[in-house]
Amino acid sequence: RTGDIELEEPLSSHDWQNMGAATATTAEPESKNLRTFTEEEVSRHTTPGDCWVILHDKVYNVTEYLERHPGGKSVLLRVAGRDASEEFEKFEHSGSARKIAEKYLIGKVCKVEGKGSTNEAENERPVSENVRELVILYGSQKGTGEHLAGNLLKVVNQSGQGVRARMVSMSAFDPEDLPKIPDVIMICSTYEGGLPPVKARFFHKWLSDSVNDFRVDKMMLKATRAAVFGLGNSEYGENFNKAAKDLDKSLRSLGAEMFFPLDKASDGGIEKSFRPWSEKVLKYFIDRKTLRQETAELPAASGLVDMEDLGTVMRKAKDEDVNNEDRKKEMLTPALRKNLSKQGYKLIGSHSGVKLCRWTKAMLRGRGGCYKHTFYGIQSYQCMETTPSLACANKCVFCWRHHTNPVGRDWKWAMDDPKLIIEGAISKHQQMIKTMRGVPGVKPERFKEAFNVRHCALSLVGEPIMYPKINEFLKLLHERKISSFLVTNAQFPDPIKNLDPCTQLYVSIDAATKDTLKAVDRPLFNDFWERFIASLTALKSKQFTRSVYRLTLVKQWNMQDVSAYCKLLAIGLPLLIEIKAVTFCGDSKASNLTIKNTPYHTEVCSFGEEICSTFAKMYPEVDRTYKLACEHEHSNCILIADTRLFVEGKWHTWIDYPKFHSLYKEWLESKKEFTAFDYMAETPPWAVYGAREKGFDPVETRVRKRGKQARINRAKRSEQKVEDGSTNDTRKEKI
Repeated sequence: RTGDIELEEPLSSHDWQNMGAATATTAEPESKNLRTFTEEEVSRHTTPGDCWVILHDKVYNVTEYLERHPGGKSVLLRVAGRDASEEFEKFEHSGSARKIAEKYLIGKVCKVEGKGSTNEAENERPVSENVRELVILYGSQKGTGEHLAGNLLKVVNQSGQGVRARMVSMSAFDPEDLPKIPDVIMICSTYEGGLPPVKARFFHKWLSDSVNDFRVDKMMLKATRAAVFGLGNSEYGENFNKAAKDLDKSLRSLGAEMFFPLDKASDGGIEKSFRPWSEKVLKYFIDRKTLRQETAELPAASGLVDMEDLGTVMRKAKDEDVNNEDRKKEMLTPALRKNLSKQGYKLIGSHSGVKLCRWTKAMLRGRGGCYKHTFYGIQSYQCMETTPSLACANKCVFCWRHHTNPVGRDWKWAMDDPKLIIEGAISKHQQMIKTMRGVPGVKPERFKEAFNVRHCALSLVGEPIMYPKINEFLKLLHERKISSFLVTNAQFPDPIKNLDPCTQLYVSIDAATKDTLKAVDRPLFNDFWERFIASLTALKSKQFTRSVYRLTLVKQWNMQDVSAYCKLLAIGLPLLIEIKAVTFCGDSKASNLTIKNTPYHTEVCSFGEEICSTFAKMYPEVDRTYKLACEHEHSNCILIADTRLFVEGKWHTWIDYPKFHSLYKEWLESKKEFTAFDYMAETPPWAVYGAREKGFDPVETRVRKRGKQARINRAKRSEQKVEDGSTNDTRKEKI
């Protein structure tokens, strides 16, 4: 309802903008007269009596608007003192809302040198009467589109060919001005589900509304010449570059003259595709005689400008071998190598990597091991975290790598030899161990033993089971007496079926229903759910291997339907179930998770107890029961185990590693079968669920954070334990 009038149909973007035009009381201030603020200055204004926010590099004092905000003042107070552009665009605010906001505009954010200041200077250069103006609009989720737009801006403005460009985010551009622009280039990425980036959605919706609104002149862009360049990933099939395709279609439908057909690039090939396209753009503006001619077939120009200005990424792309069509491309492009190396990954060959785990460093100093030490008895300082495939078939919302690794649905890259990967991984791991020499607290005996790798966690990043030679890779590990913990995202059922024995095989269960799995994992496969179920079925058949379901709990995402998880549990009937709270790894443009999405350890424990009790009620006929066996409070993680591992009153979740290697050797030589129960070992009392140590090895030294807040938190926990009574005893009775 609007007043006393009930609207039969939802208002379009044009309706809202027309209403806004009629109600707006102030004109947009001249940006030249705006005061400049730093982000630190803005961050001081976060109270109901003094509330500022940043929207697209502009500063607004919304104190007077708090009580009038349709969503309530709490909405604005949650984003006070910081950049709220993404939250603002998520709700696709109308043109009316955007014009009302101008009433509270007080300044702009000062650009930090090296982060856009060059592009801003290029934008502010005046345009003379004899110079053609080019507007570069970009829609970017993770910054790639903005980066390419900035490169093009620089090249065009430095070409000296009678054209002046300016770049504008689609979120900051008023689409009503589009018919006034003679030449426009749009660079847009496609986000999950074929949608445009959050900050570009209003612009996209305005264009699509214009096409479908009978009141809009279908030749409104007849004086506009445009070109669209799309960024996406070809692995998403029908959604590949969908946002750019929709833009191109809308522009054509509104009468725009496309001086180039839609050009699309996929992850791993964006840089190589963008360079010749940029040259064609320059060619178009340099040659005035061809302004009204179709130039789709123009060859890529050479020698027109110094393309070194496109930046380091473009320079590296020139050196790649693009003439040999028979040669498979490498998984790791120069840009990916640079990005992953910056994050601390040591890269091996063309598709593998290794990284030193923080628990390896902690246990070297006697400060405790990871949850795998508590649950399974590995020595964390002798564990190597690696992968033979950095590529993955999902883009999970909780990915702590922030989606900087490649994606793929099958192996399409050049392939390295397994021996090269293992030798390279061990060598680079040992080099990283060397850097711990002289670090305060490092135990000499552990430092010496750390060079002898005894465990390999194939869970670093990507999908290890995608590697076509994974069985040969495992064989080489086991020949070196290195145990293997292999993690898969349940999208490759056939490789699971064909997998040779490994020490422990994990399947990630990130959600319990099809819709939730799609939202959380954002898989590439259209038949992701069928693959998921088939992977669980395949896991059930792996009798030689300890099978594990791995659940990552994300509050408000995948903790709702316990009965649905139990249905999945009945399909695979794993030996073990690891349940871990999601680790918040900071803000990421690829995900909107916050620390509020991380459940407390008590919540994880309650979830695990509910899984056990619900499964028993739902499947009383199944000869399988589960109980909580271990916990590692420090990692916010618990272990549920098949009660067949509870032998003579004691849990046996630990692994007899020498026995496993002996059994594997016999299987290799004579195909003698064995089971997970043949190499189980007793779990020590301190690692058992409900123990006073909460999974922390008593021979280690617990190092707690110093400071007042840490002491307060510990005091609160102690008070809670007193109020709850004998918590440990109660939990032991449940076991």
